Amino acid sequence: MEQRVNIKFCFKLGRTATETHEMLVKVDAVSKKCVFEWFKRFRYRKEGVKDEPRSGRPPTSTTPDNIERVRRMLVDIRRLSLRMIAEELKISLDSVSNIIHEHLQKRK
Repeated sequence: MEQRVNIKFCFKLGRTATETHEMLVKVDAVSKKCVFEWFKRFRYRKEGVKDEPRSGRPPTSTTPDNIERVRRMLVDIRRLSLRMIAEELKISLDSVSNIIHEHLQKRK
């Protein structure tokens, strides 16, 4: 986010994308492609520096509903494996592990 703000600042000052990249690469590792993409956005009046919302799968499967479903499955059948829970709920093994350890405070 900080790099985007710096890129926007240089854009507003009238610097070119190449000049901006040369300045930023001295203090931070930012790719030339990234600088040029943000310049294009600012040129077309997209003032915000945050990412635009993306369609598709939500960023996490750790929803209150899934946490409750995992909790109920563990109460009903204590010997379930992480893989079995993940397959049943159609969420990743990492999400199941996160729910069990971080949200339910259980050890498996």
